[in-house]
Amino acid sequence: MDAYFWQLPLLVVVGVVAGILNTLAGGGSLLTLPLLIFMGLSGSVANGTNRIAIFCQNIFAIRGFSKRGMLPLQLALLCTPSALLGSWVGANLAINLDDQVFKRVLAMIMIGVLIFTAIDPMKRFRQEDVQFGLWRKTLIVISFFGVGIYGGFVQAGVGFIVITALLIHGLDLVRINAIKVFVIFAYTFIALGVFIYHGQVDYYLGFALAAGNSIGGMIGPKLAVDKGHDWIKKVVSITVLVFALKLLFFP
Repeated sequence: MDAYFWQLPLLVVVGVVAGILNTLAGGGSLLTLPLLIFMGLSGSVANGTNRIAIFCQNIFAIRGFSKRGMLPLQLALLCTPSALLGSWVGANLAINLDDQVFKRVLAMIMIGVLIFTAIDPMKRFRQEDVQFGLWRKTLIVISFFGVGIYGGFVQAGVGFIVITALLIHGLDLVRINAIKVFVIFAYTFIALGVFIYHGQVDYYLGFALAAGNSIGGMIGPKLAVDKGHDWIKKVVSITVLVFALKLLFFP
């Protein structure tokens, strides 16, 4: 219990930053998941514990976007069912993965996200409204099944995948972020249930992190249209690189 004396406030502070990042774009779990591992949790328990924070954070984020009239509910509901099924599949895969393998996979994912962020292919797409015909709806359903599998498996960096999956259809980033927090909230409910069932959650650390993430989830929607978050992403990129190298070479 003495360890929690310094761990809990640190998690709250980091959680605020992670909650803002998760709401604006993504990548907050690239900070919180390695931090939980460095605090002594196994990869699987850290993965499950992190879901408490994500779940709570997105309650406040959804409310923030909804209050501002920025949540396209019909499209969000289209994306959700297949993501729920994928999340159950992904969470069960994560439960059965060897701890050292999980850390290596997480490190490689973190490096991949850094490369994706540096290249930033999303700038190539125009943010225009499009008509969602049958083929677009089918593609979204299939792609969000994949999003659910990835999110259920590891969560870290899933925001970037959701943004990419929707940006290619021409949606603007504000609405994309609103859909993203809605879908992630829904599938996290399923994934968290799987981790709880298998006893892979530390509730003390999880709720401390959730307190910070929730604050970030309240702040994030207010900043969603503020270009200033680019600077934050640069800082996070450096931090994520350090964590990734630590996981790869000093597991």
